[in-house]
Amino acid sequence: MAAAALASHKRPAPEEASPVEAGKNKRPRYQLEDIDDYEMLEEIGEGVFGVVAKARDRRTREIVAVKWFRGDGEDRATVMLPAVMIEAGCLAACRGHPGVVQLRSVATDEATGDLYIVMELVAGPSLRSHLTTRRPFSEDETRDSMRQLLRVAEKLHAKGMIHRNINPDNILVGPDGALKVCGFGCTTPEKCVWKLCPEKPAWTLQYCAPEQLIGFGCYGPKADVWALGCVMAELLTGEPLLTATTEDEMIEQMEDVHDEFDNMGVEEAFEEIDLSLAGREVLAGLLAFDSDERLTAADALKHRWFTE
Repeated sequence: MAAAALASHKRPAPEEASPVEAGKNKRPRYQLEDIDDYEMLEEIGEGVFGVVAKARDRRTREIVAVKWFRGDGEDRATVMLPAVMIEAGCLAACRGHPGVVQLRSVATDEATGDLYIVMELVAGPSLRSHLTTRRPFSEDETRDSMRQLLRVAEKLHAKGMIHRNINPDNILVGPDGALKVCGFGCTTPEKCVWKLCPEKPAWTLQYCAPEQLIGFGCYGPKADVWALGCVMAELLTGEPLLTATTEDEMIEQMEDVHDEFDNMGVEEAFEEIDLSLAGREVLAGLLAFDSDERLTAADALKHRWFTE
């Protein structure tokens, strides 16, 4: 079903304003901190929607990460605020979860209209960088990593949120090897997905689920599960499962992968990797092309690969 839809995909014309646009005439009431409470130290990265800097809280001396959304005066800040608060709200909903970067506060610069999300600073590389120095992962290492990541997805989905951009660049590796998911700029409440479908995708193409590529907003939390299947395959092989760089090329490559899975089965398609039958069952469940047949994060964690 997904493969047929991919072959004839068309993006609908925009009909409704996005949640960001819809909120520009009504300024939500949020208590924002003053960014002057933080001393900017150095830029450490750049995400889809903003620059990330290392900063010091002038009050507590804590070193934090600050995601910076550049504005253009008060009107621009008002337009951006709902999107920023969706991201911050998702982080707040996951507060205390060991696998999610922790929210500290949301701040603003009233003079410029810039907005900032202040988070804990994870002193470690991204999983992408980690993979370049030690690849591939063993089955035990992969199982431990996937258990952590699936627990994050389970928490998000239980809160009615979809990350929409899980990939090795948005997974940080702490000094103790613990994984933390970041990059929540694409996150949206599940109920809002259909409103967002006319927008240009901001997620990472190589980790998009088949139903995401169709572009009609007909996808849900299991899109994150597909992305985690791609991550699992990459941990085991040391290479991305999908590599196309344009949407049309990705659809063609995904159709090829679908045919391979259909003809051989996912378990046999990864015959060259050192993985138990139980592990192959999990991988097949995460990478089911039809989302109706794909595992949920909660069900995946109940599989014998994790429990026995």
